[in-house]
Amino acid sequence: MTGGPLAGLRVLEFVSIGPGPHCAMLLADLGADVLRIDRPGGNGWPNPIADRGRAILPLDIRSEAGRAKSLDLISQADVLIEGNRPGVMERLGLGPAEACAVNQRLVYARMTGWGQDGPLAKTAGHDINYIAVTGALAGIGKPGEPATIPLNLVGDFGGGSLFLAFGIMSALWERERSGIGQVVDAAIVDGVASMMSMFAGLYPANRISIDRQSNILSGAAPFYRCYLCKDGREISVGALEPQFYAELLAAVGAPANWIEDQYDKSNWPDRSAWFAAQFLGQTRAEWTEIFEGTDACFAPVYDLREAGLHPHMKWRGTYVEREGFAHHLPAPRFSRTQASIPENMDADAMMAAWASDRHQQK
Repeated sequence: MTGGPLAGLRVLEFVSIGPGPHCAMLLADLGADVLRIDRPGGNGWPNPIADRGRAILPLDIRSEAGRAKSLDLISQADVLIEGNRPGVMERLGLGPAEACAVNQRLVYARMTGWGQDGPLAKTAGHDINYIAVTGALAGIGKPGEPATIPLNLVGDFGGGSLFLAFGIMSALWERERSGIGQVVDAAIVDGVASMMSMFAGLYPANRISIDRQSNILSGAAPFYRCYLCKDGREISVGALEPQFYAELLAAVGAPANWIEDQYDKSNWPDRSAWFAAQFLGQTRAEWTEIFEGTDACFAPVYDLREAGLHPHMKWRGTYVEREGFAHHLPAPRFSRTQASIPENMDADAMMAAWASDRHQQK
C-alpha cells in the first residue's frame, strides 16, 4: 500500500511497548503494511511518531472470536511481531505452533528482554536490568558514582528492536530459499551482548579499558567528552586520533606539544580540568563558530527540541513537521526505492487488500 523497499510485506503486530512498536515502525517506514492488533485502551504509551504507519484493529484476543480472527490474519501475514512474556501467546492459542499450522511461511518474531528460555525468562525487567547484566551499564559513568543510565537506547532499541528487525529480515531471506518461515527469538540481553563485542575483544588484549577512570570512550579522556560552556549549554569533542587532537588543541589555544603524550592517562585529569575551564570562557554558539570547518571532531550538544535546527540536520531534511510533532524521515535512505513518512491506514482497507492478495494467490 505504500512505497519503499519493503512494499508488499505484510506484518501483523500484536500490541506491546518499547522495542516491539519501534521495530514495527521501522518496517512500516520502509513500506511494509503493518496491521496492529490492539487491546482495549491501547498499550498505555500512545506515541504519534513510534505508532505511525499502522492500521489499528481493536480486538479481544482472549475471546474465541478474537482468537479466530487473529489466526485468519496470521494465515495472510508474512511476519508476526509480539512482545509478551514467554508463554502468554501459547496460553492464548496464538503461539508458534498454532500460527505456523495455518501459515508455514510465517516469520514469528518474538521480542523479550531475557529471551524465551532461561532462569529469568518469565520475570519482569526493563532496559536498565538488561544492560546491567551484559556489562554495558558498568562501563558508563564517573568513577566512584553509580552508573549513568543512557536513556533506554542501548537495551530496548539498540539490543532490542534493531536486532529484532535484523532477525526478521534474515528469516525472510532464508525463506526465499526454503519456502518455510521460522521463529525469531530476539532477546535484549543477546543483542546488547553482541553490541559489546568491540570491548569484549579488545579488553582482554589490553587494547581498551572498560574501567570508568580510564575508559577512553566513556568520558575519562579530555579529548573525548562533553564540556559546559559559559551559557550553561554543552559541547562535545571526540578527537581520538592525533591529527584531530591537533586541531582541537589549536582551536582552544592549548599547548601544541600536548599531542606528544595524548594517551598518557596520568595527565588526563589535569588536562580535562584545563579544557573545562577553557570552554567555560565562551558560549556554545561562540565555540560552534570557532570550530566550524575544522576536523576537531566537535559538535554542540542539542536537546531533542533543538535537534532539527542544526544546519546539517536541516540540510538533510531529517525532521519533518507533522501535526505539531517533529517526525524523523525513514532510515536508512535508498537510491531507487526511497521511502517516505507513512500515513496511518484504515484497518478494514488493509484487511481487504490482504484478503484480495490471498485470493489471487490461490
